[in-house]
Amino acid sequence: MSMRFGERLKELRLEKGLTQQKLAEIFSVKQNTIVSWEQGVNETDFATLIQLAKFFDVSTDYILGIEN
Repeated sequence: MSMRFGERLKELRLEKGLTQQKLAEIFSVKQNTIVSWEQGVNETDFATLIQLAKFFDVSTDYILGIEN
């Protein structure tokens, strides 16, 4: 079973030792935006998805939970 986007985002964030607030600051969004992404309430747009993948040095397929 593959991970969903929110789970993968949280995993990557924690691996870098970042709080939700710090990641929000880096991406110029509110902390509740990060919370909603991680909880699967909302998803990010394509441009931010690409930026997140670059920031975490992973593919977009990886961050989306399509590949391991």
